[in-house]
Amino acid sequence: MTEFTTLEVDDRGDRVVVTLNRPAQRNAINAEMIAELHTVCARIEADPKLLLLTGNGDHFAGGADIGQLRARTRDDALAGINRTLFDRIGRLPLPTVAAVSGFALGGGAELSYACDIRVATTTAKFGNPEPGLGIMAAAGASYRLPQLVGTSVAKQVLLGGRILDADSALRAGLVIDVVEPGTHVAAAHQLLDRIALSAPLALRLTKAIVDAPGSHPFADDIAQAVLFETEDKHDRMTAFLEKKK
Repeated sequence: MTEFTTLEVDDRGDRVVVTLNRPAQRNAINAEMIAELHTVCARIEADPKLLLLTGNGDHFAGGADIGQLRARTRDDALAGINRTLFDRIGRLPLPTVAAVSGFALGGGAELSYACDIRVATTTAKFGNPEPGLGIMAAAGASYRLPQLVGTSVAKQVLLGGRILDADSALRAGLVIDVVEPGTHVAAAHQLLDRIALSAPLALRLTKAIVDAPGSHPFADDIAQAVLFETEDKHDRMTAFLEKKK
């Protein structure tokens, strides 16, 4: 898709592979990348597919573009430029996987937090050093990271400046697996291959229910009622029973 300049976008039928493509800047997230990611989201919303998000080169994303960030004003902050995008990624209908190598810092970390699952290499480092630059991690880290790793670890990262290496991220539950550098995209594809075997509507409703705040047993019942009436459910259970025979 040649219209993108900060991304490489590969539509593979059941999934879209998006590679952040500013390797000389450690894939720093600038305004153009934000706009292009919004375009990708619009396409996935219109035609729901799985998403694999990764970075070109040694790093996932070293943060937001500091030159642009320095120029932002109060009105820019109130517009939630990065947060709006990351929230949109978080709301995509089907599962999303981030394949992270090297730095996932600042806005890059928050972008990875917006994905449903993360695969990391042994070189991965997650952190939010924004207070050292006089700002806060305001693109979702304050509410996503505590949900992902617990409040204590989140405060260590957001307030204490802790950088989570791959092993720490695995122990904290931030990542599903740690693999060798150069194999993380293949590992993410293997995970998506497994996910793709499931019923798309079941995945979509499960994600919506899990992401909904609070306790919602009646919503679970309604979602299950919808799934019980699908032809896909009947066919899959029939195939299972016949295979068991």
